[in-house]
Amino acid sequence: MNIFTKQLPRLMKGCKANKRSAQEALYKLFYTDMLRLCYRYLKSDELAQEALNSGFLKVFQNINDFDERKGDPGAWIRTIIVRTCIDLGRKEARFIEVESIEDVSEEAFIAPSVLEKLYVEDLLRVIRALPAATQIVFNLYVIEGYSHHEISEHLHISESTSRWHLSEAKKQLRVLLEPIMSEVNQPTEKQNKAT
Repeated sequence: MNIFTKQLPRLMKGCKANKRSAQEALYKLFYTDMLRLCYRYLKSDELAQEALNSGFLKVFQNINDFDERKGDPGAWIRTIIVRTCIDLGRKEARFIEVESIEDVSEEAFIAPSVLEKLYVEDLLRVIRALPAATQIVFNLYVIEGYSHHEISEHLHISESTSRWHLSEAKKQLRVLLEPIMSEVNQPTEKQNKAT
C-alpha cells in the first residue's frame, strides 16, 4: 500500500469535516493530473484553471455525498472535473448541428507506431488547436471512452453532430500532426550511418 492510498481516506474524512488543511492537501494531491485533464478540454490556460477551481469547489460542496464503499475518490473527483470542463467548454464552443452523416470513417486516423514516438506535449498542443466543440467531442470519445449517445446527452447535441465533430477532429489532427510525424519518421544520423 503506497502513501497515496493511505493518505486519501484521511484527507476525504478531513474534507467531510470541512477542515481547510485537508481540502488544501486534497487539492494539491490531484492538482497536476486534474489541471492536465482541464488543458485537454479547454482552449486557454485561464479556462483550464477556472474549470479546475470550479470543479474542486463542487468536490468540496458535495464531498458528503461521496460514499467510499461505492467507488474510488480519484475517479469521483475526475468525473466532477470532466463535467465541469464540459459545462465550461459548452459555453465556449460552437457546435455545428448535423442531421445525419454518411461515410464517416471510424478507423484509426494516425498509425499507433507514430503516436508512440510523440511527446505528450505535442499531442496536447495539437488537440488544443482544434475548434472548441470538436476538441470536446474528441476528448470525450477517444480519451474518456464515452459513446456518441452519452456525448449527445452531455453536450445537448445530436449523435450525428457528435460523429461529425469526431470525424472533423480526425481530419484536422492528421493535418496538424503531419509536420510532427514527418520529423518522427526521419531517420536519425545514427540510423543513417548504420545503413
